[in-house]
Amino acid sequence: IEWRTGASGRVILYDEDTTSKTENEWKKINTLQHYNVPDVATLSLVPKQSSIYNFSILSDKNEKSHKYETLNLSKYTSSSPTFSRAGSPLNNELHENGIKYWHLVKHHDNDLQKEGERVNKLVSEIYLTRLLATKGTLQKFVDDLFETIFSTAHRGSALPLAIKYMFDFLDDQALLHGITDPEVVHTWKSNSLPLRFWVNLIKNPNFVFDIHKSNIVDSCLSVVAQTFMDSCSTSDHRLGKDSPSSKLLYAKDIPEYRKWVDRYYRDIREMPPISDQDMNAMFAEESRLHTTEFNTNCALHELYTYAVKYNEQLTVTLEEDEFSQKQRLAFKLEQVHNIMSAE
Repeated sequence: IEWRTGASGRVILYDEDTTSKTENEWKKINTLQHYNVPDVATLSLVPKQSSIYNFSILSDKNEKSHKYETLNLSKYTSSSPTFSRAGSPLNNELHENGIKYWHLVKHHDNDLQKEGERVNKLVSEIYLTRLLATKGTLQKFVDDLFETIFSTAHRGSALPLAIKYMFDFLDDQALLHGITDPEVVHTWKSNSLPLRFWVNLIKNPNFVFDIHKSNIVDSCLSVVAQTFMDSCSTSDHRLGKDSPSSKLLYAKDIPEYRKWVDRYYRDIREMPPISDQDMNAMFAEESRLHTTEFNTNCALHELYTYAVKYNEQLTVTLEEDEFSQKQRLAFKLEQVHNIMSAE
């Protein structure tokens, strides 16, 4: 990393050089503060091979060349399975020729709880500041995502007919079975669409886009997905000092998100009902648009396999349902069985 200063020109920033601070067996890895880099400073990445500013610094402890490079843990530790937060210079001691290297937090031998395990005693303010800064950067995008999902006509996009039809069906089922608790219907709707469909896409954008999802990105998306799930919940989550930071991060935003969810369900409920004719027309149009993309015979075979497996339950339900009686669906199902058996 190269720091471009106005007065003295350009300075290469190293993890370790002749100016590194050493105290007894401890040597501190250089930081921006060590070089007195001010806020809003201009930094740039310099190519290791082509940079004319690379130079070798001869250490008093060993004759080793130090050029522009990131900290390589393998030089200091005998084994390093993964380079993650738990294995970063923030909370690892790096040993070389009896020297213990430390970055932001200095550990001591009494930090050991048991053999082979070190307690990570990090300064909580370090990560908390980073979390809050990252959240502030992403807040607009998270808000925009939630607003888009929980809107019946966001930016000119009409609500899909299938969602209205399905939510009306759930409302009708609540009336049919005498369920008057609105939280029950709310939970049905949340489980049928937001928690079953949207959460999966939020946590796995690689399902939609041709991208690689790293472990760090996966952890960040899990926080957003958890916030999304909490926003759809009707129960209050009690948070305390022992609650995970992922829960605390959006704790103040969740009440507002829940209002969006309630408004979304209310707006859909107040929309004009969708007739069976409109749904059939939509299905026909969707089928026409995707005629060449699916094998209808395979789809019919899977449906028939399901019908055979649950034939008794389906027959009883079709005979008892008022709509099915008018359409004679139980009789039609029996005809399908007879045709398939004859073949």
